[in-house]
Amino acid sequence: MTDASRGAGGAIMGTRGTGRVRTAVVWDVLRRTVDELSGSGGRCLEVIDAGGGTGGFAVPLAGLGHRVTVVDASPDALAALERRAAEAGVTVDSVQGDAGDLLDLVGAGKADLVLCHSVLEYTEDPAAAMAALAGTVRPGGAVSVLAAGQVAAAVHRALAGHFDEARRALGDPAGRWGERDPVPLRFTRRMLTDLVTGAGLRVAELHGVRIFADLVSGGVLDDPEAVQALIELETAAAVHPVLRDLATQLHVLARR
Repeated sequence: MTDASRGAGGAIMGTRGTGRVRTAVVWDVLRRTVDELSGSGGRCLEVIDAGGGTGGFAVPLAGLGHRVTVVDASPDALAALERRAAEAGVTVDSVQGDAGDLLDLVGAGKADLVLCHSVLEYTEDPAAAMAALAGTVRPGGAVSVLAAGQVAAAVHRALAGHFDEARRALGDPAGRWGERDPVPLRFTRRMLTDLVTGAGLRVAELHGVRIFADLVSGGVLDDPEAVQALIELETAAAVHPVLRDLATQLHVLARR
């Protein structure tokens, strides 16, 4: 990847405050992975973003010069994606459909990098969706999976004073704290890694995302120095063998 592309990668992190902190760990992994897959010649990658919505990841990756396709079930999200891409001056292809139908929608072995962020929690069959992701990536390629963590749900409900709901989240196999919980399924580290390996992929990296970011007050993040310090803390904690299980989201980088 060229120096210019590396500069564009830095711009990905240019968002402010909470948004920057919450995505910092994932972007760091993606930049390293894109650099590796592109090679010294800066090869253009084929990227599929399953459930990519309005293009929060897809548009910046297209800005790095890669061919990106977003697959999403929501026509409104895809319309917003089109506007976002136009404003950024990049092209992002879009296909309406579900992650579980990825093989039928884009074909087998089509992508160098497949993203599936905040999607598995809402699929009826996470194993089938993961199998579709695995089938879409080429040998040697990578799959980035981001999913809600179970332990964090209990911690956050307890900090809000909802102790019964926190206890229920700990005991529920799906990690739900009650009937009003908007998230149908949360994952433990073991659940997510088993899902990945069951699809024939190898877990290359495992990170906790938003370990502290969701626990600090928003006012703290008005200070750029505090934002940078929190990003550095999140980065260090992301691979901590205890702290990463407390993360709001778990991130797996898998390889085929």
